[in-house]
Amino acid sequence: MGAVNLNNIVKRFGTFTAVEQTSLSIPERSFTTLLGPSGCGKTTTLRMIAGLLDPSEGEIVIGGKRVNDVPIYKRNLGLVFQNYALFPHKSVADNVAFGLRYRDVPRADIARRVQEALELVQLPQLGDRYPKALSGGQQQRIALARAIVIEPDVLLLDEPLSALDANLREDMRVELKRIQERIGVTTVFVTHDQSEALAMSDQIVVMSNGRVEQVGAPEEVYNTPASEFVAKFLGASNILDGQCLSRGPEGAMLEVPVFGKVSVPSTKAPHLAGEGAAKLVVRAEKLLLRDSPPEGGAFSAPASVETVDYQGQSVRYFVRSGDTQLQAINMIDESPFPVGAQVHLTLRPQDCAALPG
Repeated sequence: MGAVNLNNIVKRFGTFTAVEQTSLSIPERSFTTLLGPSGCGKTTTLRMIAGLLDPSEGEIVIGGKRVNDVPIYKRNLGLVFQNYALFPHKSVADNVAFGLRYRDVPRADIARRVQEALELVQLPQLGDRYPKALSGGQQQRIALARAIVIEPDVLLLDEPLSALDANLREDMRVELKRIQERIGVTTVFVTHDQSEALAMSDQIVVMSNGRVEQVGAPEEVYNTPASEFVAKFLGASNILDGQCLSRGPEGAMLEVPVFGKVSVPSTKAPHLAGEGAAKLVVRAEKLLLRDSPPEGGAFSAPASVETVDYQGQSVRYFVRSGDTQLQAINMIDESPFPVGAQVHLTLRPQDCAALPG
């Protein structure tokens, strides 16, 4: 049993079902991310765990205890929201101490624990300041300190980095993961940003239209997607419709446009049962452009470059081979292939994944 278990959870708002029959186990001390587009049900799921919403059906278990009827203030959870929700009229120290005062912690212990929390988020000298005097990144750290100072059983984070600019956001995701690993608290993180999910998570829960599409480690959901939605939502993918000609212990043989017959290793086709309609998934960064065909061990097809999206160290190409348009993201040393260039697309079998059609 995990630190948090959702058993057949359903949430309805009138006739609209926001979360459908969701069961999920969140391991102890893990960093688990609920990932998906807006409206997929991830924040609703988090709010049910927090006790801010009651499930319409199902059971929520935290620390081995059913908490459906336990109010939020008795669940011992740390919460950090998108807008930080700091009290503007209270000092940083008073903001961080807020939860401790409602737990009847002795005053001397409050001061010590507040200072320890501020040191953990690397802001030990800001206790006397007020939120309006802090930058966005500092406010985010203070909100985190307030959430962890109570020593929660579970830390819930609802898109806490989305209000930050791009560079600070990257710095803070590293810092947030460092803090989580140091204190070892079970963490549930909500985001629509795939790069955050891949960089920070031990476990990713991909959601769509109120349903869980796939649960797994970052490399698993990225390299071996369980559905076309997961393949498209995480990263840039080419999805080719074709036929599975055979399926055996070693893998599957697919016939698809552009590349013809492609053998996909069994580890990359766990969701493909047998012969019939199938889809070949090729990540854009695994499709390489070359001046000439490769020498053995890879599939190749001629193509012409239609669009060049230069990104500095890498470039995204849109290329056409026959009637099929594909995208490829390649690292470059100097100049990219120009529009109109005739190239060879190169693909290794181990870089493909197969899905039912």
